Parts: sequence; structure tokens; C-alpha cells
Amino acid sequence: QVQLVESGGGLVQAGDSLRLTCAASGRTFSSYVMGWFRQAPGKERWFVAAISWSGSNTYYADSVKGRFTISRDNAKNTVYLQMNSLQPEDTALYLCAAGRPKSSGNYYVSGGYSDWGQGTQVTVSS
Repeated sequence: QVQLVESGGGLVQAGDSLRLTCAASGRTFSSYVMGWFRQAPGKERWFVAAISWSGSNTYYADSVKGRFTISRDNAKNTVYLQMNSLQPEDTALYLCAAGRPKSSGNYYVSGGYSDWGQGTQVTVSS
């Protein structure tokens, strides 16, 4: 089990950038697939991005491909989400997740992850 704490959210204007950080506790961080999901009020939790345990493979939702970049630093037990060209539709609570999905197909669904942070709010004004 890992404990996850997100930070870096805020209120920005359309076209701005933000960098989210997820700090993890636990000595087994490097063995986990890490993901970012987002959830708007009254909506489902949606996949945003994921990164393999080594960092060599990344996965993105079509809606953020080319704008968002996920990365990790296993020495620092940290995963990042660089978000560029933010749009109002990116407004949501962004949650960090850790898990050991059995296949890459499970990287895209919340059920593939066992541990979750509390989230950091991102609000993009037009």
C-alpha cells in the first residue's frame, strides 16, 4: 500500500499551464503503475494518463494527448503531470492513483488501481 498526496492545482486561464505533483510514501513505489484521473462535480472519474513502473511507457486519454505529459522520478517517489494549453473542459479534481494492473488495458480504468490520493483541484477559466 502507498499513501499519495497531490499538489499543484489552482485557478488558471485558458491556454495556461500547470504542473501537478503526486508524492508517494512507501519503499515499493517503483513497482507501481501510476495514473492520473480526473473527476468533475457529478461526473464519473475519467482516465487522464498513466506511466509504467519504469517510466518507459506512457498512456494518455485522447482528450489530453499532445497537451499533457506524465513522468515519474522513482528516486523521489514522485509522479508528475505537466498540463499545457489548458481549456475550461479540463476543470476537475485531479487524482493520483497507484496500482499493479494485470494488463495494459487496465491502466485506463479506475479499477486497475488500488491506492488513491485525495486530489487537487484544477479550474480553468475562459
